[in-house]
Amino acid sequence: MKGRVAAGLMALLLLFYLGLVGWRAVLFLQSGEPVGIVIGVALLVLPLIGAWALVAELRFGRNSERLVRRLEAEGGLPVEDLPIRPSGRPLRDAADAEFPVYRAAVDAAPDDWRAWFRLGLAYNSAGDRRRARGAIRTAITLERP
Repeated sequence: MKGRVAAGLMALLLLFYLGLVGWRAVLFLQSGEPVGIVIGVALLVLPLIGAWALVAELRFGRNSERLVRRLEAEGGLPVEDLPIRPSGRPLRDAADAEFPVYRAAVDAAPDDWRAWFRLGLAYNSAGDRRRARGAIRTAITLERP
């Protein structure tokens, strides 16, 4: 729940920022000066990219939570028994040792979203965020009918 509140707060702050940048873009466009118009167009494009990124991240989070709830209801979530650091993150060596099990499950069933999702969790435990997000995105894609 804490993560949801933080994501919501960051989304609100980003929307506020995008609104301010958008307003500044309108002012530049109204200046009538060629340089001002170019800056105004650039400032309009950046908020659009930011809004797209915000929507994409919120959808990713919503879909990830949906898959976690589904796996939990099925009893398919991996048991979290890894030794942890004082920060609360698992020890990387312990996470790395469990990783081959999840990789082998994906190799055995490449169309199984559950295997991909568990692989994403394993990547996340090992500290590899980029691959974790990629595996979870694959799970989301495979889970859709």
